[in-house]
Amino acid sequence: MARRREQVLDAGIQVLGSAGARGLTYQAVDAAAGVPSGTTSNYFRNRTALVDGIVDHVQALEHRDWEAFATAADPADAGELADTVARFLRYATGPERARTAARFALYLESWARPELRPALTRGRESVIGWGAEWLRRIGSPAPRRHCAILCDYMDGVAFRQLSFPDEEFDPGPGLRELLGGLLE
Repeated sequence: MARRREQVLDAGIQVLGSAGARGLTYQAVDAAAGVPSGTTSNYFRNRTALVDGIVDHVQALEHRDWEAFATAADPADAGELADTVARFLRYATGPERARTAARFALYLESWARPELRPALTRGRESVIGWGAEWLRRIGSPAPRRHCAILCDYMDGVAFRQLSFPDEEFDPGPGLRELLGGLLE
C-alpha cells in the first residue's frame, strides 16, 4: 500500500514537472503512474491533499539527494565547492529535471496557498545548513547569508536551464565567480 502511494506521488511529480499545475489532474497522475483510474483519488481525496502530498514527497526526495551530495562532498576551497554545486545543478536540471520543475511549480502554487510555504522553507533551510557548514570551513565570514545567496543563484540558474535548455550547460564558471566574490 505504501509503495502504491509513493508510485502515485512520483507520478504526480512527473505530471506537475512536465505539464504544470494546470495539468495536475487525477486522470493524468493515474495514467503517468500506470495505475487503475481512481487510484490517485483513493489516496488523495482532493487536489489540495494531492499537492500537499507532492510537497512532502519532493522535500523528502530532495533531502535524500542533498544528504547524499553533502556526505560525498568535502570541498576544501571555493573551486571545489563550485564543482560540487555544479554537479548538483547538472543533476537537478538533467536526470531530475521534472522534479526541479515541479518544485518551481510548487513555489508558484504557494503564492495562492501560503500554507505550503513552511514545508518548502524547511527544505531550503536544510540545504542552507549543509552549505553554510561548507562555506564556514572554507572561510566565509557570513556562511548562512552567503549560502542563502548561493541558493538563490542556484535557483535562478536551474530555472534558466529548465526554461531555456542549453546543451553546453556549465554552471561552474558562474559559481566560481560568485563564490570568489563572496569569499573575498
